[in-house]
Amino acid sequence: MKALVLAGGSGTRLRPITHTSAKQLVPVANKPVLFYGLEAIAAAGIREAGLVVGDTQAEIEAAVGDGSAFGLEVTYLRQQAPLGLAHGVLIARDYLGDEDFVMYLGDNFVVGGIGDVVARFTRERPAAQIMLTKVGDPGQFGVAELDAQGRVIGLEEKPARPKSDLALVGVYLFSPAVHAAVAELKPSWRGELEITDALQWLLEAGLRVESSVITGYWKDTGNVTDMLEVNRMVLERLDTGTFGQVDDASALIGRVLVEPGAVVERSRLVGPAIIGAGAVIRDSYIGPYTSIGADCAITGSEIEYSIVLPRASIAGVGRIESSLIGHDVEVTPAPHTPKAHRLVLGDHSKVQISS
Repeated sequence: MKALVLAGGSGTRLRPITHTSAKQLVPVANKPVLFYGLEAIAAAGIREAGLVVGDTQAEIEAAVGDGSAFGLEVTYLRQQAPLGLAHGVLIARDYLGDEDFVMYLGDNFVVGGIGDVVARFTRERPAAQIMLTKVGDPGQFGVAELDAQGRVIGLEEKPARPKSDLALVGVYLFSPAVHAAVAELKPSWRGELEITDALQWLLEAGLRVESSVITGYWKDTGNVTDMLEVNRMVLERLDTGTFGQVDDASALIGRVLVEPGAVVERSRLVGPAIIGAGAVIRDSYIGPYTSIGADCAITGSEIEYSIVLPRASIAGVGRIESSLIGHDVEVTPAPHTPKAHRLVLGDHSKVQISS
């Protein structure tokens, strides 16, 4: 079995961050979201992965390399435009050949891995197998309709009137039968080749599409709110340790990881939180569920429930909460500060905030 990892999306819901960074490389707990997916694929016993990439190919290729760091042999497949999930399957036809494969969306996060679902698919060998989860807003997702016995009887992409609250998780398993379905597809009203239409084609052809409803944690990290929630989830499981320098005037409370080369002086860190390698924290408060990236500088400031990407600088800011701050950002004081700030800043931004 091979894996097909889709990492060609433009990440419009995470702008301005994704104007300059691939959305799949935005980190949670200081590790790119894409890396969690690659690790899950390798843990399921899969050794070959095709990575579908677009305009951010160079950035993703620099981060992932040949895949050996994940125990994978990675082949890069260029997609000229993000024209739908099924289009990703279409352009990977030659790479996939006649093998079964798992398709994994590179900006999705699944707790518990995919080993069990891969084992079930290998054992039962339906034409396709999907993972479902109950959501509060099914109209934002691909939605599955099940009969009384729990069998899949219909699928729709972002329906105006959802027939269930069961959304498709971004992990799909296919036999080679899906290639015939994809070859017959026409673009949807969104101008894309929809994977839900391919699944529906398989159903109408009398082929078996199995499903399982996951009870674990799943998130599509396509927006800031979900990215912060995944960061919270990962930090809850954080391995702690102090590998940098922490002076006697500082306090580390709860689950805190200070990575090598980091410096903490006269500061209070309340976990779960992670301080990246080479970061400097002085005269500051770092609150729960916060990830400070490598080589950041936080001085005389307070921040919690946030993600700060590498090399950002925050100085003299009273309070920052629920924020996603990009690479090389500078946040400094300006007159008339509110009590709290909520920021979504693209890479290389410069912002003045009152203090």
